[in-house]
Amino acid sequence: MKYTVLFLLFLISSNQSLFAQDFEAIRKQYPDEKAVLLNRLYQYNISLKDGQPYIESHESQQIAYLSGSAASYMSEYGFSHSDFQKLISYEAYTRTPDDKKLKVSEFKTSTNKESFVFYDDVKFTSFNFPSIEAGAVGNLEVSWQNTDPHLLSPYFFSGYMPNLNSELQLTVDKNIQLKYKLMGLDTNNILVTITSKSKNNIYTFQYKNCPADKKYGDAPGFSWYSPHVIFYIENYKDETGNKKTYLSNLKDLYNLNYSYIKAMENKPKPELKHIVDSLIKDITSPEEKAKRIYTWVQHNIKYVAFENGMEGFVPRDAALVCNRRYGDCKDMASILTEMLNTAGVPAYFTWIGTRDLPYSFSNEPLPMVSNHMICTINLNGQYVFLDGTDPTCVFGLTPSGIQDKEAMVAINEHEYKLLKVPVIDKSKNTIVDSTWLELTPTGLKGKIKRTMRGYQAMSFYGDLMYWSKKNLDESMKREFERGSNKFKLDTFYIGKDPSNNEITVFADFELPNYSKKVGNDYYLNLNLFKFYQNEHIDYPKRKVPIENNYLFQKKYVTLLKLPDGYKVSYLPQGKSFHNKLWGFDMRYEQNKDNVTLTQEFENNSLMLTYADFEQWNKVLENLFPLYKETLSLSKN
Repeated sequence: MKYTVLFLLFLISSNQSLFAQDFEAIRKQYPDEKAVLLNRLYQYNISLKDGQPYIESHESQQIAYLSGSAASYMSEYGFSHSDFQKLISYEAYTRTPDDKKLKVSEFKTSTNKESFVFYDDVKFTSFNFPSIEAGAVGNLEVSWQNTDPHLLSPYFFSGYMPNLNSELQLTVDKNIQLKYKLMGLDTNNILVTITSKSKNNIYTFQYKNCPADKKYGDAPGFSWYSPHVIFYIENYKDETGNKKTYLSNLKDLYNLNYSYIKAMENKPKPELKHIVDSLIKDITSPEEKAKRIYTWVQHNIKYVAFENGMEGFVPRDAALVCNRRYGDCKDMASILTEMLNTAGVPAYFTWIGTRDLPYSFSNEPLPMVSNHMICTINLNGQYVFLDGTDPTCVFGLTPSGIQDKEAMVAINEHEYKLLKVPVIDKSKNTIVDSTWLELTPTGLKGKIKRTMRGYQAMSFYGDLMYWSKKNLDESMKREFERGSNKFKLDTFYIGKDPSNNEITVFADFELPNYSKKVGNDYYLNLNLFKFYQNEHIDYPKRKVPIENNYLFQKKYVTLLKLPDGYKVSYLPQGKSFHNKLWGFDMRYEQNKDNVTLTQEFENNSLMLTYADFEQWNKVLENLFPLYKETLSLSKN
């Protein structure tokens, strides 16, 4: 590693002089960028120490500032470290345009805490590069020891700024068998070379002129599209020459995962058993027992995320979770598993990855596949997935974020099952919204009834849990709004006995100046909802996929009462258009007293990829012209 660092310093010096020559060319290549990475080189030295894999890593970055406003843009920089990635050394400095080296003297280390994480052992050391100006280059060198070689992170070539040279280099002892896999988009731009030198194999992955990641609010997790390489130790030879499996298959992964739960106590504590007994008293149905216990955990144990060394992998004892009345996903799985088993319902710890991750146990048998833990039960030979972290989730469904994902279910120390979490059918996730309209001298007045089921109800139920009384009126106005921004919500109420599986809400409203009267004729656009107007995909320019939360069916019915003495003089034509991804039906109907517009939409896909974008836009091309149609009413 020492010689590698010296070589890097030589490269940096060379890059600096090259940058001085090519600064204008780079600024011309990236006219809209304030900064670019001249070079990012991440190196791993994967060796054997005391007969076990041992890993150190080093990162080198050179950031070129192309604009005078770069200081306000990104003068603060930094790097992460944790119990699993222990900091060895670091240095940062600015090389000014006149080739002066100005070292960073002040570093600040704080917890790299996500908003949803109560405690996180990941630390972030930040600093400010001095004298940032156009033509300056910020330099960063960091070295770590990776304390658990099972937990190697993927290398992502792209970031939030363009990179002229993004490179990963793995120096691997020949007694270690390494595997790798390229993932994300544009992996054909990654040059892979493998060479042999002395006692090591050297794997190099290089992406030149790597563009910055583009951010989209509707995109899935960046692992789905950002080009990256995952790598891991398959096996190695110990000091005696015997081959040791490490992460060669699913069994190796399961053995590692099970080691985290092996020490869990199986005998319930008296307090927990007392709660279970009270919940299932006089109940004989296993399903009803499971429902009551699941509901109790949802309502009585608060979800709080912890990421602290091995505490990020090992569940806490169920009795402790019960006493505290809070825990993370593993703790929720722990108390659910113990309570259900105490009640005689077979329950198992289960590892799973959320839909933020594109990986699966079948294709990538690695710890990084699972970022979540739930409980799985066996009801009459059928497996049901229970996630205690979502207080709104209906028993028998799963949170939308783990649909279609593989689950690794721990049956016992030697047996596991890989199960696929089902995708909930669109017919179970519905909205039926009905609007009754009457013309008034100032516009329209009306009534609303909306019924939501499945994920639609769960989402709204969650909103009701967290909306404050102070903001409830404004929140409900946004929820019911239709027609125009002049919409006025008069009153609203929620139907009797709402649940997280079905909710009905009612409202009265006014819509001033919406209809237009010319002479004795009225003109009115019954399309109170113009859905998807800003959701045309920039095809073929956009490559990043689009994620949908769930499949659904939505129905919006708008009924206009005809004024006395008036008849329909023009009734717009409806239309129906569907493809494998999604579609709509729009139809107008009239009788003696009223006119009805029915709009129906369906979504058949959880993920839209580049190959789907043209078909998505095709539906919009057929939908948008219908929004311009206007109903005409004339005097009899």
